[in-house]
Amino acid sequence: MVAGRHVVLGVSGGIACYKSCIVARRLAEAGADVDVVMTAAATEFIRPLTFEALTGRPVVTSLWEPGRALDHVRLGRQPELIIVAPATAQLIARMAAGIADDFLTALLLARSAPLLLCPAMNDRMFGHPATLANLETLRSRSAARAPLTILGPATGPLAIGEGEGRGRMVEPEEIVAHAERLLRSAPPFAGAHIVVTAGPTREAIDPVRVVTNRSSGRMGYALAYAAWRRGADVTLISGPVDIPVPPGMKRVRIETTEELQEAVSRSLSMADALIMAAAPADYKPEKTAAQKLKRETGPLTLKLEPTQDVLASTAYWRRSSAVIVGFALETHDLVARARSKLAQKQLDLVVANLVGADTGPEAATNQVTLVTKDGAEEVPLMSKEGAAEAILDRMAALMAARG
Repeated sequence: MVAGRHVVLGVSGGIACYKSCIVARRLAEAGADVDVVMTAAATEFIRPLTFEALTGRPVVTSLWEPGRALDHVRLGRQPELIIVAPATAQLIARMAAGIADDFLTALLLARSAPLLLCPAMNDRMFGHPATLANLETLRSRSAARAPLTILGPATGPLAIGEGEGRGRMVEPEEIVAHAERLLRSAPPFAGAHIVVTAGPTREAIDPVRVVTNRSSGRMGYALAYAAWRRGADVTLISGPVDIPVPPGMKRVRIETTEELQEAVSRSLSMADALIMAAAPADYKPEKTAAQKLKRETGPLTLKLEPTQDVLASTAYWRRSSAVIVGFALETHDLVARARSKLAQKQLDLVVANLVGADTGPEAATNQVTLVTKDGAEEVPLMSKEGAAEAILDRMAALMAARG
C-alpha cells in the first residue's frame, strides 16, 4: 500500500531513537523509498549505518556534506510524507522558532510535504507551557503551509527511574499505520464518516447465561481499520469481542441487539456509509430470569421472541446519499438470499459468504460474493484483511457515484 512512495524519516536525539529503527524497517519492507535524516544528537544514540542497513539508502547527518548543498530544499519538497520520530522538546522549539541550523530543521523549514510529528520526552518537559505553546504554534501554521499531524505522545513508562507519564513516543506500528493513512487518504474515503458494526450481540437468559452466536468480530474490525487507513473517520460499534481497538477511531461498546440499534441510530444520521458487519442475535428470551437458573430444577424450556431487525430499521436514519452495506452469512442458496436481502432492506451492497471450514465467523479467511443491483462478483478465498480491501474497493465505486 506504500510501495514506491517516497518518505523522509527525521530522527532527533532521544532515547526513543531505537523505535525509529523499527519505523524505518517497516516502511522499507512495505516497499517505500525511505530517506533518513538524523540530527547530531540522534547519532549519539544510533549510528547512521544502522538506518542505512535498514533502508538501503544513504543517511543524511549534516548540511555540510559535499555535493548536498540544496538537498534540504529538495527533500522538503519531493517526498510524499515527512515523519519526525522522535521529535524532542528541543527540536519542537527550534521548529516553532523557525531555526534552521542543521539539515533536519532546514528541511522542515523548507517543506511542502505533509508532516507526521511524533513527540517524545519526559512528561514534565512535555507538560511545560513552553512545549505546549510551541506545539500550538506549529498547529496554527499548518493551515497556511503543508498539513501537520501531531501523533502522541503516549502515556506509559518513561526512562528508568522516571515512572509513568505522558511523553512516551507512540509505538512504531501506530506511526506506520498513520503514515499509511496519510499516504493513502483520497476520495471518496478521505474525510468521509463511516460507521462499522462488528461482533455478536448477547441476549440474557439469566445473569450468567446468554443467547449469542459464533461471530468473532474480525471481519468488522478489518473493515473498520481498512477504511480508516484510506482516510475515513470511523465509528466502530462493537459487540463483546477480544480484539484491540484499531488506531485512530472511536469504539462504542454494546451488548444487546437493542443497544446495537440505539448506537447505530445515534451515529447514522451524519454518516456517509454504514457497514453492518455485526451479527445480531435473531432471537432473545421472552423473559430474563432475575437469578441464575438452577440445573437441579430439571429440564429448561426457553420461549424466544425475535429481536429487532437493526439493518431494516436504519432506513429511517439514513442520509439519502449514504451507502449501506449488509452481510449475509448463509448455509445454502447464497446469491439468491443475498439478492432478497438487498431488495427487502434497501441496501446498496450485500457481502455474502457461505459457512465452511475456511470461511465464516470463526475462520481467519473469507470467501465472499459481492452482490449489488447490477450483479454478483465472487472474490477468491483470502484473509479477512484482504477481503476488507476488496469490499472497500466496491464501496468506493458506489460512494463516488453518489457524489
